[in-house]
Amino acid sequence: MADIRKLEKELWEAADNLRANSKLTSQQYCMPVLGLIFLRYAWGRFKAADKAIHEERAKATGRPIPIEPADYTKRGAMYLPEKARYDYLLNLPKGEKNLGKRVDEAMASIEAENKQLAGVLPNNYTELGDDLLAETLRIFNNPALDEDGDDIIGRIYEYFLGKFAPAVASDDGVFFTPKSLVRMIMNVIEPERGVMLDPACGSGGMFVSASDYVRDHGGNPAESMTYYGQEKVEYNAKLCLMNMAVHGMNGKIVSGDAANTFYHDAHSLDGKCDYVAANPPFNVDKVKADDAQSAGRMPLGLSSINKKGEFSNGNYLWINYFYSYLNPTGRSARSW
Repeated sequence: MADIRKLEKELWEAADNLRANSKLTSQQYCMPVLGLIFLRYAWGRFKAADKAIHEERAKATGRPIPIEPADYTKRGAMYLPEKARYDYLLNLPKGEKNLGKRVDEAMASIEAENKQLAGVLPNNYTELGDDLLAETLRIFNNPALDEDGDDIIGRIYEYFLGKFAPAVASDDGVFFTPKSLVRMIMNVIEPERGVMLDPACGSGGMFVSASDYVRDHGGNPAESMTYYGQEKVEYNAKLCLMNMAVHGMNGKIVSGDAANTFYHDAHSLDGKCDYVAANPPFNVDKVKADDAQSAGRMPLGLSSINKKGEFSNGNYLWINYFYSYLNPTGRSARSW
């Protein structure tokens, strides 16, 4: 078994090497680094699904059934075009002079296969330099990543998200929810089929865990679940879409000012959700009362408004939203 803490440290040092030896700032290189982790993670899940698909096809009788991208999403993986597979990039001729361009093309081909990722994946790998990029690709392909399967890869991915989060999150309320807590929330709401909303979706952990729950109970989340999210920090919304795609999931995610749940029901889902789950920012103050009231979704009434016309604490608003979004048989859970 791999020493996961040692592995995390080694991979983080490789990423941090970019800060020392590239021309990019931490704000500029964090997304390309997470893009490579995304690519490595996607390849690991693709390999496992590909193996299972071919084993299944080998047992079948009669006319061979073509393999399609949907066969991968059904198994919680994302289909990868050949030139977007990590091993293809690793095995390019030594001294490849256009490696950055090749990685950019790999990201573009993934976006072409997954429309929800259009404009999301990084495309500035030529700025890293071929030698530095080749070294980073090689180190991120540490064999220990595959020793225990995707659990290790997922742990590394989450570790990198957590390491970069303080540098890129735009307010103190943004942080990543521990996986154990997310799993407990899924065990409470028991998602099976229908519409799920996370009104403060961050990097998408609730959606991924819900999908795992459905699959663990014999369902196919790609067919039975529809995911909606709001995330006002645009960087985190990109991570959410990447995280969902790598697990073979689709979702409708709105980001930016239009995704501020205090002032917008971005998907018009009031009263329509089967499941609502989130880890919203707590103790938020200075919520403009008039704008929040105009946005509705306050069936439980209002909390106190101060002399500045603001709700001094947003926690009661979130309780209102969770209740308001549910349909008559819906279930919700949240953590604070």
